[in-house]
Amino acid sequence: MLETVFSSLYNSGAESVTVSVFLLLSAAALALGLLYAFFYVRNNPSSKSFAVTLATLPVIVGTVILMVNGSIGAGVAVAGAFSLVRFRSAPGTGKEITAVFASMAIGLACGMGCLGLAALFCVIMCVTEFIYGKSRFGENRELELKKVLNVTLPESLEYAEMFDDIFEEYTTDSRMLRVKTSNLGSLNRISYEICLRRKGSEKHLIDAIRCRNGNLEVSLTAETDHLNDL
Repeated sequence: MLETVFSSLYNSGAESVTVSVFLLLSAAALALGLLYAFFYVRNNPSSKSFAVTLATLPVIVGTVILMVNGSIGAGVAVAGAFSLVRFRSAPGTGKEITAVFASMAIGLACGMGCLGLAALFCVIMCVTEFIYGKSRFGENRELELKKVLNVTLPESLEYAEMFDDIFEEYTTDSRMLRVKTSNLGSLNRISYEICLRRKGSEKHLIDAIRCRNGNLEVSLTAETDHLNDL
């Protein structure tokens, strides 16, 4: 029974694909892509363009697989074309990359004519997205407390140990990452990597630092990648 459900609707070779089979596979790919995109958007914040991508990617991949089925050379060429997509898109998170691969897998299954397998895989991924989205699996409280603190100081102030007492009160760990001059050398921009003692103490930390740096610019970010924007 399972072999019948998961078997392909057509024989190997694009010449064996009829119009009715193509329309059926395309409709199934669109429906499953829409279903997966709906569940993903419901459980993860994302843009409309990314949701549309997840919904339409299966039918695109499925059509490509229909065209190259049975041709090794064409398959290799298409794989090379897909590898170029990453150069025309913005970097995504691990979750978004996983969603794109899942959407492609649905399209591959539809393109091979295995609609039962495609539907089962789509349901598995939707349930998995829902469970992981609602659970606290993988959450790291310590990582949430790690921040990058950027402080602007007048050039005349000695910054080496200027905030040690403040860091001792509000953080469990701190280290200087970078010192950069600006405004023709009249200002110094210092970046620290810190780990807060408790969540929600950001405002008190910033207020204490503003009292030391003459109320100049202070920023607190969650990722060290933001150092590149300084």
